[in-house]
Amino acid sequence: MTALFEGLPPQTIIATYLLGALGSAVGAALHLPLPFLTGALFAVGGAGALGVRFWGLSPAVPQRWRYVLVPFVGVAVGAAVPPGILDTVFGWWPSLMAMVLVVPAMHLLGYVLFHRLGGLDKATAYFAAMPGGLIEAIAMGERFGAQVQMLIALQFLRLTLSLVLIPFGFALVFGPLVGSGGAAGAAPEALASSADVFLLIAAGWGGWALAQLCRVPAPMLTGPMLASAFLHASGLWAGTSPAWGLVLTQWALGTALGARLSGFPKAALPVALGLALAQFVATLALVATVALGLALFMDEPVTALILALAPGGVNEMALVALALELSVVFVSLHHILRILLAVALARLGLRLMRLS
Repeated sequence: MTALFEGLPPQTIIATYLLGALGSAVGAALHLPLPFLTGALFAVGGAGALGVRFWGLSPAVPQRWRYVLVPFVGVAVGAAVPPGILDTVFGWWPSLMAMVLVVPAMHLLGYVLFHRLGGLDKATAYFAAMPGGLIEAIAMGERFGAQVQMLIALQFLRLTLSLVLIPFGFALVFGPLVGSGGAAGAAPEALASSADVFLLIAAGWGGWALAQLCRVPAPMLTGPMLASAFLHASGLWAGTSPAWGLVLTQWALGTALGARLSGFPKAALPVALGLALAQFVATLALVATVALGLALFMDEPVTALILALAPGGVNEMALVALALELSVVFVSLHHILRILLAVALARLGLRLMRLS
């Protein structure tokens, strides 16, 4: 049981999730973008930053628990795959090719900001600036002597700022967001029969297990997405994840992300937040410029292109795409490619940076 709870008291876990649920309810009432996720994140992360304690501990939940619900997102993404998807993907080659240039450019921008302006050592700046591959960045950073706590904070803030500020920015520039309630794209309900329940489980957790065996990036999302896409393309299933599953996933992810933020030392938080904001602004300016150029000869809207190129998490950006009723397949495919490129190019750059 200790391993299941990751050493946390059950009452602390329950209290944290309840706080996240309260934040989700407030987020829905305020009509925030991705309300159940951003509301929970603000409530839990803010409580931790203010020193709130549950039985002597900052708000905390087992981080691995959130992965149990991520397959709901993968199934919903796969359900959006249209017939003739291969012909559609071939039309995406300009933005996919652009990723080859955008990913190293984002890494270089982050490194310069963290090392030259932020004063971080080379190893910490290099691995904190990786625009993808959180687990790989931490593992390599530990091996090369990076300040792991700062590295984790900057990587986490990269994901959080992309998740929170991009939807808010879209709302300011383009007006109220369609589907910002977070369940857009979830209908029809997938649980009309026992066969639907079986196919939901097979596509979700079966696809996840198979993707792990095959060492696919982000297996908890990619596996269910591919399995669901196969079932829909073959005509075996016409359903998708139920709306309540996506709502629960937002709540669980937001609570877990907020809990991770709450444990960071207060003294270092302003520095990390300032550096992360500078990186976010510089990266978003680069991404927006490239997206505007690509939109001139691609059929995808600028919003989808920005979301596809932005260095957010695969799971979180897929949720944003679902909420904004953008092409989740387009967005997810670009983010999987971004992770592969980020890890591969970071390893190639070790000698250039004289870290190996």
